[in-house]
Amino acid sequence: MIKVLVVDDSALVRKLFGQVLANEPDFEVQFARNGVEALQRVESFRPTVVTLDVQMPQMGGLECLDRIMVENPCPVLMVSSRTAVGADETLEALRLGAVDFVPKPSGAVSLRIDEFAPELVQKIRMAATAKLKASKRLRERVLYRTRHRVRRAIPRVGKRRAARASGDGLVLVGTSTGGPPALEALLTPLPAHFPWPILVAQHMPATFTGALANRLDGLCAVRVVEVARPTLLEPGSVYIGRGDADLIVTHRSAGLMAMSAPADADYPWHPSTNRLVETAMKHVAPAQLIGVLMTGMGNDGAAAMARLHQLGGATIAESEETAVVWGMPGELVAAGGADWTEPVHKIASRLLELTPHAADP
Repeated sequence: MIKVLVVDDSALVRKLFGQVLANEPDFEVQFARNGVEALQRVESFRPTVVTLDVQMPQMGGLECLDRIMVENPCPVLMVSSRTAVGADETLEALRLGAVDFVPKPSGAVSLRIDEFAPELVQKIRMAATAKLKASKRLRERVLYRTRHRVRRAIPRVGKRRAARASGDGLVLVGTSTGGPPALEALLTPLPAHFPWPILVAQHMPATFTGALANRLDGLCAVRVVEVARPTLLEPGSVYIGRGDADLIVTHRSAGLMAMSAPADADYPWHPSTNRLVETAMKHVAPAQLIGVLMTGMGNDGAAAMARLHQLGGATIAESEETAVVWGMPGELVAAGGADWTEPVHKIASRLLELTPHAADP
């Protein structure tokens, strides 16, 4: 049984969510009207998953989330508005430990609940199996509780590659559920003069990818931008694919370019990691490409990166140890397409090992 606590100050939203979730025979649902009430219900109900609104009276969603992650950690799914403010608050919630988010339908919620319902149910089921992407304080608690256990060695899968690439190349990154904190862990250790451009396909709506790029740009030494128009690829820069579209690589007289292309129906997730890798391989030799597949639900990127691996490119899968959902990287490992599996905090050092020595800034 999946126990779901729905937290929202709107009686209409609670009613509509309740009707959707009542159709799932393995769901048991309770409700809370604000953060204060939610903390009480978390303590007594012990939910498998919490869906949490951001804007609420008495105690807002971010404060409530922070308390949940410290006092009674469990997977939390944020329900956020499709606005710039909603995007910033959602990214902060993911940093605090929420496993994922669902954008509220715009306009009259009751008129769009039928199209919203499948995503809500799917993400609740995903969250029920997710590993917590914990806040710093929770990580400290977990480390304290487990410090006497023998740490399991992380297997390295596939071929062992030690050669450093030379010349120009690209790093291609795919991620989904749990991706924003994982991207922060990947990108913040990289120097401003990192030698290759990095392209990122993060499954996320368009109203959120710009905010994600801005947040990462403020945290990282490398430059981080959202690709909204044809953009020349440069070293020391990270290119976030615009949501609800696909990020592709093309070549023009000025050099390699990143472009935002209309979402292709042949690819189920957007921005599509498979499409990103496939287009990159049309213009760059596989030996000059590094694929990185991190936390995420589904299998996007696994097929294309497995092919990249077969053709001589380097591939890194985030390990199950740190992935919120080991779907995408797990599929790459299962396909025999990962040169290494690494915990997320070690992927940056692996990239520095594989790419040419950066010139001094």
